[in-house]
Amino acid sequence: MAKQKPKKASKNILQPIRQFLTNKTNHVLFGIALIFTAVLFFGAFTSYLFNWENDQSSLTQDYISHFNDPNYRVNNVLGNFGARVGDRFIYQNFGIAAYLICWFLLLFGLRLVFSIQIKNPRSKVGSILFLLIWLPIALSYVFPSAPVMSGANGYFLKQWLFSFSGSIGTPLILFFSLIFFVAIKFKWTPESIMAFNAKLSEKLKREKTEEAEETQTPSPSVIQEITEQELSKPIEQEVVPTELELETSIQEEPSFEPIIIEQGIETVETEKSDEPVKPELETEVVVPQTDSELEIETIEKEEVLSEKEVNRKVKEFGEYDPKLDLSRFKLPTIDLLKDYGDSNITINQQELEDNKNRIVETLSNYNIEISKIKATIGPTVTLYEIVPAAGVRISKIKNLEDDIALSLSALGIRIIAPIPGKGTIGIEVPSTNPQMVPMRNLLKSEKFQKSDMELPIAFGKTISNETYMADLTKMPHLLMAGATGQGKSVGLNVILTSILYKKHPSQVKFILVDPKKVELTLFNKIERHYLAKLPDTDEAIITDTTKVVHTLNSLCIEMDNRYDLLKNAMCRNLKEYNAKFIKRKLNPEDGHRYLPYIVLVIDEFADLIMTAGKEVETPIARLAQLARAIGIHLIVATQRPSVNVITGIIKANFPARAAFRVTSKIDSRTILDAGGADQLIGKGDMLYTGGSDLIRLQCAFVDTPEVEEITDYIGNQQAYPEAYMLPEYVGEDEGGNLDIDISDRDKLFEDAARIVIIHQQGSASLLQRKLKLGYNRAGRIVDQLEAAGIIGPFEGSKARQVLLPDEMALEQLLKSEKE
Repeated sequence: MAKQKPKKASKNILQPIRQFLTNKTNHVLFGIALIFTAVLFFGAFTSYLFNWENDQSSLTQDYISHFNDPNYRVNNVLGNFGARVGDRFIYQNFGIAAYLICWFLLLFGLRLVFSIQIKNPRSKVGSILFLLIWLPIALSYVFPSAPVMSGANGYFLKQWLFSFSGSIGTPLILFFSLIFFVAIKFKWTPESIMAFNAKLSEKLKREKTEEAEETQTPSPSVIQEITEQELSKPIEQEVVPTELELETSIQEEPSFEPIIIEQGIETVETEKSDEPVKPELETEVVVPQTDSELEIETIEKEEVLSEKEVNRKVKEFGEYDPKLDLSRFKLPTIDLLKDYGDSNITINQQELEDNKNRIVETLSNYNIEISKIKATIGPTVTLYEIVPAAGVRISKIKNLEDDIALSLSALGIRIIAPIPGKGTIGIEVPSTNPQMVPMRNLLKSEKFQKSDMELPIAFGKTISNETYMADLTKMPHLLMAGATGQGKSVGLNVILTSILYKKHPSQVKFILVDPKKVELTLFNKIERHYLAKLPDTDEAIITDTTKVVHTLNSLCIEMDNRYDLLKNAMCRNLKEYNAKFIKRKLNPEDGHRYLPYIVLVIDEFADLIMTAGKEVETPIARLAQLARAIGIHLIVATQRPSVNVITGIIKANFPARAAFRVTSKIDSRTILDAGGADQLIGKGDMLYTGGSDLIRLQCAFVDTPEVEEITDYIGNQQAYPEAYMLPEYVGEDEGGNLDIDISDRDKLFEDAARIVIIHQQGSASLLQRKLKLGYNRAGRIVDQLEAAGIIGPFEGSKARQVLLPDEMALEQLLKSEKE
């Protein structure tokens, strides 16, 4: 335990230095100093180049001796300082290459002051260092009698190269070293050089073609005269391959589209170069050439034109800004959360020492010797890491879990044997004075503020008191479980609060399902900002089971629609798609739009399974399997993690799990596939796994009044006209107004009627499979079949009864309707 003190002392010593280095104000001040130095050096160097011969004799004495000499004068505009700086850097070292130092100081000064991102700063520093060596040598070789051009460094290095490689080898070394530098700098490869040459030749060819077209395009009056002459000629005089080509050319010539005329001229030049006076355009040849050119444009030139169009749009309008509709929206401030004070851990040295002695004593009673023990203190739990002596079986320590808990008089301990990635065994012991982890402290942390995650979640603090964060898009779905009152609803509020503090309303939408009807009602205030709902529904917070089923099926329709958009845009995920749309590479007229993330939150999943069963499980499983790439993510919570609620299909698609305290080891294995959740101490103590190792966390605490403050702050700002609308979904039990008018029937009505009679089964899913329809259209056809008397009314989960026995009866019914 004594080893921790010097570490703490060293941290205290380094803390002021770290704060000084990370202070933004200090960065700005240092950047201003660099810019000032760059300007000062530039002035000194420039003045020195014009006055160095006059000032050189005055620089023989040292700098200090001139302070008391009133007669000392130099011609440099910056006085003695400028003359000496110029002499030091130009004459004695680098020559005019010293100006690179000014560029270096200015570049990094601007970076610090204005936070300008410099691409490949190491590459730029390397380039400056190379040129500071290469340029003086090259200038000394070119200007051997001008010392200010190369400086002393260039002169002596050139002399050394002459003695090493001679008068011929020196320029060769300089030339090939420059080629070597340029090849590294611009990453030359045979492929890149060939691509550059091909692009250059294509550009030159295009320019020549445009010049030829400009010089050879006849004036409109000439075109009109030629056309009248051509049209006045009898058809027999023209060399025409087919009548169809002639008709096409005669119909298209009077419009005189520039592209057709230009292509006609090109054809005359290539095929009949001996007849310069015959710009009769050979109208019979125009049509086939026009077709071929159009095909070539579609394959090769369209991309170039579309890219130019994209660049023009971006230059004219700028990139698409999804936040523009709510440009004045402000994210919630930290002050809205209650300040519970600093979350630094207070160390009870006596408690640590007593627990250590009891652990060692209990293990020694069973002839288990340990060689080392170490304690890591967390907010609610202390982790004791022990290294057993050689020859001790890990299973012996694992089996002593209850005995160690008895000796420590602890609420419940958890043994990790061994700790993954370490050669130790962990014993987690609850602290006698657990400490709360306020949400305010997590959101103030540097890890959260500087996070670049798509959907960041600040869960809480680890056993080493570090802020733990996870990205919902990487999970991609989260399954939460825990007994009543163990912190599950607070955990959901923590997740929602984390996203609200990071994301604009245009970037994320929530679908909140609350069968308990009281947990998520506060979020009603942000309905028009962050929530999504079905059309023609009053409340965005879903509490009715029927609406839950409709919402889940509507979300499946939204998922399919989004996948169609991604397919047409040739993107693999939502991030790539939105990036393309922001750069205006996707046309909104084709149905493309900016797609926000959608987060579905279900507060009590067990209640939905009890009341709806497969109607809920099937769409949730489908969403969990497919919805990751298009930005739909699920957070499902339940207080009863039994196998009939969390089925195998659900578990397989929820790799990320969060478990609060549960009542039995069976429940722990159901939710985590491992024990340990039954040994938690409650009140936010949780185990989290992202698919591999278990991590013990103390979940952050955000109280209901704090959530209310946040929703009030958001709700009082400008909002969208309405909530984000999901696609319309019509269930089989919702026929609406039955269609009786024969003229309004679907085109596939008769085909659907025959399929229903052949299979003697009336359901929308049957029509979907057989006719390859969407669910909405199939549902409308089912309503039309019911109105026509072909199938019976809705009967719950059963298929509708077919009222006609065979196709003969159907033909008679349709014939009687037409009469």
